[in-house]
Amino acid sequence: MMMDILMYLFETYIHSDIELQVNQDELEDELVRAGFDKKDIYKALVWLEELAALQQNSEHSAISVSSGASTRIYTAQEMDRLNVECRGFLMFLEQVRVLTTETREMVIDRLMGLETDEFELDDLKWIVLMVLFNVPGNENAYTLMEELLYSKEQGILH
Repeated sequence: MMMDILMYLFETYIHSDIELQVNQDELEDELVRAGFDKKDIYKALVWLEELAALQQNSEHSAISVSSGASTRIYTAQEMDRLNVECRGFLMFLEQVRVLTTETREMVIDRLMGLETDEFELDDLKWIVLMVLFNVPGNENAYTLMEELLYSKEQGILH
């Protein structure tokens, strides 16, 4: 599954001292050796390229800063992918300033880019981490989100 590959890459390369300048062919070979399907590997790498493109385009984004009173209206497709729990979690992350309007839209874009019908709150949390890690200037938000994700075992998040 594509989400498994993304999580594997994130944990292997982000939470380690391994050099991030990896040849794409070598990376594909490593993922095949780890047991992932080539088709899913390709989709995951395209997904990551699209995340990088979002980050590069964020400086020229048309997304305006919302006021505290604005509400995000989800499309039917987004509501199919994001259940009420996930939408509520995104709202919570905005309220505690982990996500901005712009990073929330990047998260929604990337989760809609996943080719899966099985999507849960834990998957959303990982997508949020990946987006925050890839957007410069969000180090504090990334750290807070990481704490939220890893403190789940201690019963802080339900």
